[in-house]
Amino acid sequence: MSWLDSTEILNNTDPLVSAATTPPERRRFADMPLSPEAQAGVQALGYEYATPVQAAVFERVIEGGDFMVQAKTGTGKTTAFGLPLVEKVRMDGATDPQALVLCPTRELAVQVAEEIAELGDPKGVRVLPIYGGAPMAPQLKSLKAGTDVVVGTPGRVLDHIRRRTLRLVHAHMAVLDEADEMLSMGFWEDVTEILRQLPDERQTLLFSATLPDQIRKTALACMKDPSLIDISRDELTVEGIKNVSYKNDDRLPKPRNLLYILEVERPENAVIFCNTRDDCSILAAFLRRQGLHALALSGELIQKDREKVMRRMKAGDLKYLVATDIAARGIDISDLSHVVNYSLPDFTEVYLHRVGRTGRAGKKGTAISLVSGRDEMTYTELQRNYDIEFEERLLPDYEEINRLMAERVAAELLQVARDTEITSFLKLADHLKATEAGTEVIAFLLKQHFAALEEERAKMPVELKGSAPVEDDDDRPKKRKKKKRKDRDEDEMIVGAAPSDDAPAPRRRRRRSEDNPDAPEAAAAAPRQTPAPAPHPAETARLFINRGSTDGYDEPQIAQLVVDSAGGGGVDEIRRIQLRKTHAFVEVTPELADAAVAGAARGIEREDKPVAIER
Repeated sequence: MSWLDSTEILNNTDPLVSAATTPPERRRFADMPLSPEAQAGVQALGYEYATPVQAAVFERVIEGGDFMVQAKTGTGKTTAFGLPLVEKVRMDGATDPQALVLCPTRELAVQVAEEIAELGDPKGVRVLPIYGGAPMAPQLKSLKAGTDVVVGTPGRVLDHIRRRTLRLVHAHMAVLDEADEMLSMGFWEDVTEILRQLPDERQTLLFSATLPDQIRKTALACMKDPSLIDISRDELTVEGIKNVSYKNDDRLPKPRNLLYILEVERPENAVIFCNTRDDCSILAAFLRRQGLHALALSGELIQKDREKVMRRMKAGDLKYLVATDIAARGIDISDLSHVVNYSLPDFTEVYLHRVGRTGRAGKKGTAISLVSGRDEMTYTELQRNYDIEFEERLLPDYEEINRLMAERVAAELLQVARDTEITSFLKLADHLKATEAGTEVIAFLLKQHFAALEEERAKMPVELKGSAPVEDDDDRPKKRKKKKRKDRDEDEMIVGAAPSDDAPAPRRRRRRSEDNPDAPEAAAAAPRQTPAPAPHPAETARLFINRGSTDGYDEPQIAQLVVDSAGGGGVDEIRRIQLRKTHAFVEVTPELADAAVAGAARGIEREDKPVAIER
């Protein structure tokens, strides 16, 4: 990845002061001037080298001053502002937040809160995500107990300010994440009103994938002589991603075109981007009727359903996530093999942000685009302005496509059939095939099967242990109506903080994820443990295991890993599991601890990586 020697000022009258960005070619976090606590937080996340934006931003932000930072989605912007934010938090026992981070979507707010909490865990930084769609009661309780960093969506943050349950008089740092999306979603009026509640003497950071003139000029009103750090130009590439295009066959409905593409390409998993919410709903329902596992994620879903969809995608229980750009902003799914453009976006930069969700961290990815007449302009601009070479492919004839579909359906049904007693029906099936109406009967049975499968997949939730109901409360700007609502008593919501004395004991949610850090919903509803664990009973031992939620492990799988390493034993010997992103802590009986440590020392591998278990 190349580095820019400097940024450019748009014109001579632009008040932005350009900041040079010439970090070392490959900078290690260990070589950066970080406190021991911050170094520990970085190590817990498994980071060794800083990304370009992280290396360019850290020391400048620490020195002070306001900054506008332009870097594309997926380049590590959260750690870029989260690390200096954690360093600047004062551990003086104050209850009011010292920093505020505003995000355009609920999922992004929870994801950002999770990562900042991991970074600040060794220091004891308390992080609270607040967003609409979640019960108000636990947020009120957490704010009363005290927090150091609030990460939220503008609608809910402003709601708390108006209720006088959130005071920002001591917030010396404000971060606007994905500022371009907040402007396009109509949040900017709320954002400026929120910023007016912060002290005049504060540091304001604006991070955005794009910085159109409207953002720059509008942001100047709430920032003081901001410097511009722009490392996006050389990052607006699609290295490591194969770009494939199919021309839409106008003789067929567009959803069927996409179905045939998926039958030919057979992605392991994919995010399918649509330009409208209606397209999302229609396409997802059509794919399910054809036996494919697809669900839609759009801004019209209530938070409870959004969280269910994301849990299923991250748990590997969902193959195709059909989403709009706004709904998918900030969502990070590890090991995503494909991005599919059902329609090309109107702006070329949006295409680059879409396809950047695959091929991450040095891995390969594939971006497939279905190109119809209205997409030709974007398609041509991508080729001309970004030197993207699309591999143009043609669909095979319909007979070949039907053969491929038959192979897929037969394999899926056979897998289920072998777990079912069907012996008594085999002879009847032979006779049915031989009858004149055999094909018609099979077609009817397939339709019935796909209909049942669609209903099952559309409704089957992936619930987490200790999950609680959430309220339907959209965060988007709207007319606020007075509404009587009985707050429900829920678990503590602070990420990284201990519950107050009168709060119920927190229940950790199981998390199985990609990178998301988490399952993003887990950060919002599951309390993190304080850095100093409670004293353990004499009859238990505490183990460290180098597997966490980003490795795809949940609590039962961690428990089984300990038992397997010990060469046997019972899960009843496991007292407690604390699942983190990159590792886990497990309290077990001393006997099981000794056996597990000894077993791991003899050499155990999972996912082609050695298992480390230490006291």
